Amino acid sequence: MALKLGPITLPWPKTEDDPYWERFLKSAPADKRNAITEMLGNQPEGAVAPVRADLHTPEITSTHIKELALYVGSDLTGIARLPADPDGYQFAVVCVVKAEHDPRQAPGIGGQVPVMNGRFSTFVLGAYIRELGFRATTDGNPNPDAQRLAAAAGLGRLDAKGRLVTSKYGDKVHVAEIIRTDLPLAPDGDLT
Repeated sequence: MALKLGPITLPWPKTEDDPYWERFLKSAPADKRNAITEMLGNQPEGAVAPVRADLHTPEITSTHIKELALYVGSDLTGIARLPADPDGYQFAVVCVVKAEHDPRQAPGIGGQVPVMNGRFSTFVLGAYIRELGFRATTDGNPNPDAQRLAAAAGLGRLDAKGRLVTSKYGDKVHVAEIIRTDLPLAPDGDLT
């Protein structure tokens, strides 16, 4: 139910003919420092704790990682086993965030909310894994294989354009940065 306060109606209608809404979605910030994605992307990764934590089984550890991801903002999280990696990373943790607007088409602050949420989720998960005494890294840039990794992690399937389609959100999703780690996990699928 809308509340009318003189010329203002709450909740604020999100219509395509509203110039403020259009700017919110489609105009990139004049200064990138106004977006949290820039701040989180420029932060150095922390050090790995010198003593490894005692862990449960890989299945339980995977459940804990997925629950933490949900808590910090990821809508869907999956784990894929990586092919032999020269750096020794065995698993990819993939976080997917619901996106009303495609961030590639909506460079404004409002259109980048899924990117911000995804970057925050991967930042916190990577920090937590390093605090457990295991290596965890993100590329800091959009991974060209992110969609394929998300499908391999059991989060959905790829459509004809190579975009992830989930059963819960359809194609209205953003695949966040990929966390590569050596934390022993139980994968939901393999990257082949």
